[in-house]
Amino acid sequence: MKPKVVVTRRVPDRVIELLAPHCELDMWGEEDVPIPREVLERKIRDADGLYCLLTDAIDRELLDLAPRLRVISIMAVGYNNIDVAEATRRNILVTNTPDVLTETTADLTFALLMATARRITEAERFLRAGEWRTWSPMLLTGQDVYGATMGIIGLGRIGSAVARRARGFDMRVLYHSTRRNEQAERELGAEYAELDDLLARSDFVVILTPLTPQTRNLIGVRELALMKPTAVLVNAARGGIVDERALYDALKSGRLWAAGLDVFEREPVPTDHPLLSLPNVTALPHIGSASIRTRTRMAELAAENLLDALAGRVPRCLVNREVLGG
Repeated sequence: MKPKVVVTRRVPDRVIELLAPHCELDMWGEEDVPIPREVLERKIRDADGLYCLLTDAIDRELLDLAPRLRVISIMAVGYNNIDVAEATRRNILVTNTPDVLTETTADLTFALLMATARRITEAERFLRAGEWRTWSPMLLTGQDVYGATMGIIGLGRIGSAVARRARGFDMRVLYHSTRRNEQAERELGAEYAELDDLLARSDFVVILTPLTPQTRNLIGVRELALMKPTAVLVNAARGGIVDERALYDALKSGRLWAAGLDVFEREPVPTDHPLLSLPNVTALPHIGSASIRTRTRMAELAAENLLDALAGRVPRCLVNREVLGG
């Protein structure tokens, strides 16, 4: 008898081709609408595997309903929507999809930095609204990227890839991480700095650290006040790392020049969110990994992780290795 796998969103056909020969699939058929909680609670009761997205809350209450569950495979790098400790306690494997999206997310991060610095989306809105009537010396002037100082909070795979791109713009790169990245210091010329020092010295502060209890609201009123009034904050990690109320106040008052945001604490972000009312905010709908090739490979990797776990093999991208013991 094939193991039952619940898939919480319509996935590419290639994923179905990988899973269908080995599993009984129970898939939520909507591509752009998350599975309702009550539907997921019903489907998971006899599931052996769960293929989910970061929009699905996989908490203790849900796991209580899934006595047969052996693996949770998420099509994402981050997994803060999953109660990993609870899954580990129940010997449920948790897998994710790192590595495959590194370069794509770094591309988007640098594009967001440049768009914010040069006011690209604001300029396009200005043109489309018919407001461009004459050339003016200081019309829509932005901040220079070339030769500026970039401070990266979280110099992991994606942070290092962004630092490599910064070298092409002759940028000085500072970084702050929980651990020193000596390889990046040697190869990329990155300079380690304490967080307060990084904030004070950087023209662009780029957030690429995971969301954890330690990094929640890492950037708040005090931290924003340390930044240059001409600085740009870019968040391509998770929304909860930045205190959004504090960021709004800093941008509104002019204490901070601009922000580029691919992520928000609540997603999808409501259209009446205060940050969306500000002209000096460039906002995107969490598309860091959104290239066709990368999203397809992420979907395939999530399927491969799930199949490995159900077959008794160690998945390539296992989050909670302690479940294996030994």
